[in-house]
Amino acid sequence: MSIDPPVVSSVPLELIIAAPKVLLHDHLDGGLRPQTVLDLAAESGYADLPATDAESLGRWFSEAAYSGSLERYLETFKHTVGVTQSVSALERVARECAEDLAVDGVVYAEVRFAPELHVEKGLNEREIIEAVLSGFASGIKAVAAGGREIRIGVLLTAMRTAANARSIAELAVEYRDRGVVGFDIAGAEAGFPPTRHLDAFEYLRRENAHFTIHAGEAFGLPSIWEAIQWCGADRLGHGVRIMDDISVAPDGTVTLGKLAAYVRDRRIPLELCPTSNVQTGAAESIASHPIGLLRTLGFRVTVNTDNRLMSGTSMSREMDLLSQAFGWGLKDMEWLTINAMKSAFVGFDERLEIINTQIKPGYAQIRAELENRRLNHN
Repeated sequence: MSIDPPVVSSVPLELIIAAPKVLLHDHLDGGLRPQTVLDLAAESGYADLPATDAESLGRWFSEAAYSGSLERYLETFKHTVGVTQSVSALERVARECAEDLAVDGVVYAEVRFAPELHVEKGLNEREIIEAVLSGFASGIKAVAAGGREIRIGVLLTAMRTAANARSIAELAVEYRDRGVVGFDIAGAEAGFPPTRHLDAFEYLRRENAHFTIHAGEAFGLPSIWEAIQWCGADRLGHGVRIMDDISVAPDGTVTLGKLAAYVRDRRIPLELCPTSNVQTGAAESIASHPIGLLRTLGFRVTVNTDNRLMSGTSMSREMDLLSQAFGWGLKDMEWLTINAMKSAFVGFDERLEIINTQIKPGYAQIRAELENRRLNHN
């Protein structure tokens, strides 16, 4: 494999933003604009927000998320879920999500949400799904009018702490030709193994449907093993704890255990979310994040945001942090982006088209711009 040599300075942030990016792991209810949370709370009468201005609210979400605990991290979502209990609210956050991702240079994204979390004020799950799909369609149209292009696929998520996975899986199949591209389970891992929802995964396999599973974030190898070997996951949501099956000797020799070797050999994509992983304690820091070693070892790693509001992040910020931490250059960013596009749940033809018409030309253009700057500087 080819890895860019370490660089003295990272790729300029404005060029990272301009570079095409692919996002596979992003939660709709984790990406609201702080001002939107305030607006929707005022409209709906939601009175439990911890701050009354956008700057303070955004800071609260970020600070609350830096707990070192996945369970504490998940508590922040009661506010974003609390203000998205209407069709208009769901349409707005989906529209703004498309707009925000496009401005950040994302050309393809898979955004997930759990319909069962938005039924508190009487909406049924089909109304919820259709509101989100409508919002994304509106956002994509607005983005196109501004000269940008983005494709968004929806993942329907079931909460692993509940018992609705089979019905959500059926909805994912029902809507798969209308914008839904896959299925996921999320929520606290410890005590809630993916095999509790085995009937949903068996149904999806029978229907030739795609699914990813949150596994290997707060819980270790058993969660990953069950997600792959029992449930048949196409991808691993996070999967960072695969490092528990990789040993590094004092002389730098790396040994892969049977599960880690299987994940690498089968090219099972890892939806890594560096900043989020640090917040929940799955990694100590960006500089020590396992993504560095996993990339060197040739795992199918992808870079993701997880929850842009809680992590105060974006795809460009994640790429920038990794560039600074590991000395990664454009070649690495392009490799990661193509990895993600190869791993997307849309059809092969569409994946190939995005790679060949947007990703590769986009990085070639950025590379030429960097070279021009170097020549002009000299």
